[in-house]
Order: sequence, then C-alpha cells, then structure tokens
Amino acid sequence: MYLIVGLGNPEKKYEKTFHNMGYICVGDVAEILGAKFKKTECEASVAEAYVGGEKVIIARPLTYMNNSGRAVKQLMAKYKIAEDKLLVIYDDYDLPKGKVRIRANGSAGTHNGMRSIIGETGLKDFARIRIGIRDEAVDIPIINYVLAEVRKEDYELFMTACKKAGEAAAEFARGTSIEMVMTRFN
Repeated sequence: MYLIVGLGNPEKKYEKTFHNMGYICVGDVAEILGAKFKKTECEASVAEAYVGGEKVIIARPLTYMNNSGRAVKQLMAKYKIAEDKLLVIYDDYDLPKGKVRIRANGSAGTHNGMRSIIGETGLKDFARIRIGIRDEAVDIPIINYVLAEVRKEDYELFMTACKKAGEAAAEFARGTSIEMVMTRFN
C-alpha cells in the first residue's frame, strides 16, 4: 500500500498560492490514477486508487501546512504504511521556479510542513517531490511569498511542473523504485 501526500492549506483563499503546489499535484496524481477525493479521514481529504492490485491513498492534509505531520502520522498508522511507500509532494523555495526535484530522503530544509512530518513521524527516509517556487526577481519575505498567488505569467510553468510531478508520483505508485523515478524525472 502506498501513501502519496500533497502539502498545502485547505482554505479556498490559498488555492492558487505557491504553498499549495502539493495540493495541485496530488489532484493530477488522482486524475492519472482514476481516483476522486471523496472522503475525509485522519484530518485529511482522501482519494483511493488501486494500481496493479495495490491500494494507493492520495491525501491532502486539512491541518494547514505547519501541522501536516499530524495527518500523515494518522494515515500511516491507520493504513500501516511503510516508510518506503510514503511520498510527499510540496513547494520548495530553495529551488528555482518550475524545477522539479525528486529525492529518496533528506531533511526538512526551510519547509515547515516537512518539519512537521519529520517531527510527528520520526521518519526522514521517505520519498519526496519538490517543486521549485523561488523567483530571483521577487524580493519579499518568504512567508509573504509562499502565501502569494502564482502570477498569471507563471501559471503555465507551474501547472507543467505539477503535471510532471504528478506523473512521477503515479509512476512511484505503480511500483517503480524511487531511484528509477529520479532517473526518469529529475
């Protein structure tokens, strides 16, 4: 069984912000795998798919970004998800806008949602897909930037990045090793 989590904030006002790249991506994953977000459990909006007989849980935590770990911990416990079957998708200010970077493990970096997941679960050797959001031309504090709406001129760039990340996540859910996913999509 796999758990694919997209980080973001649940209110409509955050829908088109940089911090909701994970939410957008798991929407693409659900579409690719033929799933719909139909239920709420473990403080998350959840979609379920079956790939090759294996269940895939796709989740958007409803806890807000800084408490994402609560939902992830609950889902992992409920579904008995192994660390190597967890994939988290999120925005990353440390990468240039539109860049997709896949890793098998790592630290939280500057991301509070990832800090929450690592802190709540005690895990760090799980796969992650980061979508770069940094724009060198914009000079405002990070907290203001990540909660700002994606500019119209950048919208296509980010939707393309999310689609690529979604395809990579779907490939992971099909049982492809994270190393192979990295080779193909990085």
